[in-house]
Amino acid sequence: MMIALIPARGGSKGLPGKNTKLLLGKPLIAYAIESALSSKFITDVYVSTDSKEIAEVAIKYGAKVPFLRPKNLATDVALAVDTYIFMLDKWKESGQDVDSFVVLQPTSPLRTSKNIDEAIELFQTKNASSVISYTEENHPVSWHKFVNTDLTFSPIFEEELLNRQQKRKTYYPNGAIFVFKASLIREKKYYNQASYAYLMSRQNSVDIDTLEDFEYAEFLLNKKRNDSISDKY
Repeated sequence: MMIALIPARGGSKGLPGKNTKLLLGKPLIAYAIESALSSKFITDVYVSTDSKEIAEVAIKYGAKVPFLRPKNLATDVALAVDTYIFMLDKWKESGQDVDSFVVLQPTSPLRTSKNIDEAIELFQTKNASSVISYTEENHPVSWHKFVNTDLTFSPIFEEELLNRQQKRKTYYPNGAIFVFKASLIREKKYYNQASYAYLMSRQNSVDIDTLEDFEYAEFLLNKKRNDSISDKY
């Protein structure tokens, strides 16, 4: 069994108020809470927030918010890992000695309970220290460049003129699912030799930082809803 933690800071520069912004009539954070509550492994869902508004919405949708996050853990420069350690300490104080837990960012509304369950199963099967969701990069990472102020290029990687088909696939963390051993987090690490990738589709990997991301997620969720309705007829 597993505890889920949803970190949801009140301040957002890219898209103000995004965690409670209505996405197809439902607050964005509700998607994370509902997918966690539908998981066959997760027993409790906690939201860590500094915002009373987010706390009220989270509780309405079934999450636990026993306290608000301290202001020093809710700044632009605060590290997420410090919030996780803070929560581990709080759980321990309340008599819950948490060995492992799942982090679900509220900005990934297309992540499903099936995704969560598969990531946890991988974590258990591999006896992992961490499992982190990744998705395939559209283009080879070696094509990336720094663009200077005068619009000239500076290389990031050694130049290699190969077709895309000749390059090894690369993947990036999509921010949707993190399964951690508490001992790894207390070392302030996300990865070690026993870390594994849980691969997700690009469609389920939408991560909302901007209004454009929000509108794209809205489009995909609408399409999913319409496809599911048409399948019934």
